[in-house]
Amino acid sequence: MNLKSLPDEILLIRLRTGDEAAFREIYQRYWKKLYSVARRKIESLDAVEELVQDIFLKLWERRHELRIERLDAYLFTAVRYATINHIKSNLIHEKYAEYAYTHLPEASSTTEEQMDLDELIEAVERQLNDLPEKTSQIFRLNRLEYQSVKEISSRMNVPERTVEYHLSQAIKALRIYLRDYILTGLFFSCLL
Repeated sequence: MNLKSLPDEILLIRLRTGDEAAFREIYQRYWKKLYSVARRKIESLDAVEELVQDIFLKLWERRHELRIERLDAYLFTAVRYATINHIKSNLIHEKYAEYAYTHLPEASSTTEEQMDLDELIEAVERQLNDLPEKTSQIFRLNRLEYQSVKEISSRMNVPERTVEYHLSQAIKALRIYLRDYILTGLFFSCLL
């Protein structure tokens, strides 16, 4: 059967049943368009490629639970949000580095220390990306964009206790994940 002539709605129905041919057709139909949209905002070709691949991977992995009305709208919204998240992630990395340079001038004095700092920033970013999306978003709003619990609660339309809960979960996870960095930092600060 030639799937190229089928409308998106039929492809979606077939996708939900696990039809790999329907998924391949969706991929062929939309990957260039999604790539082009992301490419307008992101310089790195590798990052754009990875971003688009992730969108299709999530589409396949969540095919049974997704309730998509219009496939094109869903995919273009997904690429828009993924692009925004990628840009935010890069800005956060830059913000960490800028903070470190201005508040820890001695940390930028040697190449080895700079590499340690970059490694720490990457570790924090990795852990934030591993947290549930809402927890990560709340932490970023509070700690990196300096929004109060009340502002976040209002912005996300959730109770303040929920915001506080997600902040405590993020901090707890970061403490556990980063304890090696913290212990190393304490050790070296005691030597000075």
